[in-house]
Amino acid sequence: MKAMHFEILVEDLSGKHALEHLVPGILGPQGAPHTWRIFSYRGVGRIPPKLKPTTDPSRRILLDNLPRLLRGYGMSLPSKNAAVVVVVDADKRDCGVFLRELQSLLSNVSPRPHTLFRLAIEEMEAWYLGDRAAILKAYPKARKVELDRYQQDTVCGTWERLADAIHPDRSKNLVKQGYPLVGQKKCEWAQRIAPHMDPARNVSTSFAKFRDGLRRVASSLP
Repeated sequence: MKAMHFEILVEDLSGKHALEHLVPGILGPQGAPHTWRIFSYRGVGRIPPKLKPTTDPSRRILLDNLPRLLRGYGMSLPSKNAAVVVVVDADKRDCGVFLRELQSLLSNVSPRPHTLFRLAIEEMEAWYLGDRAAILKAYPKARKVELDRYQQDTVCGTWERLADAIHPDRSKNLVKQGYPLVGQKKCEWAQRIAPHMDPARNVSTSFAKFRDGLRRVASSLP
């Protein structure tokens, strides 16, 4: 089997923590044969007008910098055995519209790297909720009634639903305190739940699209 290299861009640190555990379960161990690097940013931001960034690159906002990043990858990555993977939360966006906007951005980049866009619906916490066994392994005292109430991959305040199931004070106090505490808790959940996740049993449709997309790109080598 030939090797594919992936440059994976994710909007926050908790997503990086999760993917560090999930990607090997999808592609196999690092270097056997595929390789990857995962980069986290400090928020998703928005696609800049006319693809010209309006923020300082040092702020590390993912979509604000994506045109520049993709152009750089287009010039530096081998065209046949490397790909860029962009993973962002859909939040409350219309997923079809959002993906078309991302594809339009890519079509205006030259040279253009092989790029895969994947959305977590509504947030990456939906991927954790797609593996109930992993949550219960990480948090044996999780409130099962709250897990039962969650409808997979719906726009419902996903991280709050997860917090209601596993956080001692539920989501109310976290919402009240806001960031950076919420971000710290999201990192904690990723580090505790993701090591127990099994990509094969995950029932999140958006996770399955991420998993199957990676494998499809990895198997597309000539």
